[in-house]
Amino acid sequence: MVSIAIIGLGRFGCRVLEEFEHIDADIIIVDKDREIVEKYKDKARDAYITDAINDVSLKKIIPDDIDSVIIDLGNQLESSILVTNYLHKMGVKRIIVKALSDEHGEILKLVGATLVIYPDLDAAMRITPVIASSALFNYMQVSSRFIIAEVIVKDDLTGKTLAESKLRNTYNLNLIAYRKNPAEEFSFVLDPSFRFESDMRLLVAGSDSAMQKYLGEEKLSKQVKNKNFLSRLFIRK
Repeated sequence: MVSIAIIGLGRFGCRVLEEFEHIDADIIIVDKDREIVEKYKDKARDAYITDAINDVSLKKIIPDDIDSVIIDLGNQLESSILVTNYLHKMGVKRIIVKALSDEHGEILKLVGATLVIYPDLDAAMRITPVIASSALFNYMQVSSRFIIAEVIVKDDLTGKTLAESKLRNTYNLNLIAYRKNPAEEFSFVLDPSFRFESDMRLLVAGSDSAMQKYLGEEKLSKQVKNKNFLSRLFIRK
């Protein structure tokens, strides 16, 4: 069973805790707000109410064999930096911290953060390409050069099978799945005889340049090829 500690139950910390309900995890929660700890204590193995988070208290709270610690101390920049540093010195394997700015994130990485999370930036980056392109429904930049996106069926594909379309040769994209309604679950595409229909939404994967070639929209090109857009991802290693 994976063991996780969440230090700070802000919006991000609480959302992570709620998501962990769906997996088998041993969870510790820590926050200074008694009310919020009481609210979520049933979702955790151990719950601690403390305002003074220092190296002494952390050594008492965080087990030596903890797998990951997630830090969400809201607007407390100095506290998040200090706690990250304490955990790093304790030898915690994985320290995931919510950052408020690029500068905050850079400092967190310097003092030992394994992953830095930018929730607000992530939301902005996910919606910008969708607004910029009428052919794009959903978008996720997996790395600086790899994208997964939900797109329309282009006219030149309609009526063709996957084999006939030569999607990979023409656009350098891989078809993963499809759906006809945004409320539906995706269905995986495993058969080359799969036939494209005009009302389908396709889940495809490929490079930023391949996606631009498929979408053929200048606005998206400017967004995707912008260095800052590619490098300022919500998770930074």
